[in-house]
Amino acid sequence: MNANVLAEAIGPREGTALRVKQVALVALGIVALAIAAKIKIPMWPVPITMGTFAVLTIGTAYGARLGLVTMLGYLLVGALGFDVFAGSTAEKFGVTYMMGGTGGYLVGYLLATVLLGVLAARGWDRSVGMMALALVLANVVIYAPGLLWLGQLYGWDKPILEWGLTPFLLGDAIKLGLAALLIPALWKLVGDART
Repeated sequence: MNANVLAEAIGPREGTALRVKQVALVALGIVALAIAAKIKIPMWPVPITMGTFAVLTIGTAYGARLGLVTMLGYLLVGALGFDVFAGSTAEKFGVTYMMGGTGGYLVGYLLATVLLGVLAARGWDRSVGMMALALVLANVVIYAPGLLWLGQLYGWDKPILEWGLTPFLLGDAIKLGLAALLIPALWKLVGDART
């Protein structure tokens, strides 16, 4: 069964108006990703950044193609040297930053966006349970290249899981819970608005 994703269910669905909507969504998504990456919520053992939350919700709401274009646009903006990533600064930015410890996770963002878009198009984003499962799978897809890249970059004799996984699990669980509630609730609003 192929269902619409949220971005397809709202607004124009064909012609020039659809293209304008898609361009606007990509631009809005890039801005949202950049802002979310800079939001840090104090928490133990590490602060929560909202970048992953933005990736997960955009991938789900936009679908595989529009989500991928948005993520590629975000990465391009970052590669050009704009300070759009969670840990980038005026001194450390662009491709140099992207090839550091964050590089594998950025690849994971692309993969997770496509995965979530595909699952959303199959209706996984309509219920909290299926959405939660999709988000857990997407998080695995983010962590796998992230941890592999850390191991390659710093050596497998280092505490890779302690650096790149375990400190983030609690914060990620909170973000997954929020996204699992948000997307089905938005679908309910879209459905209620049409009745």
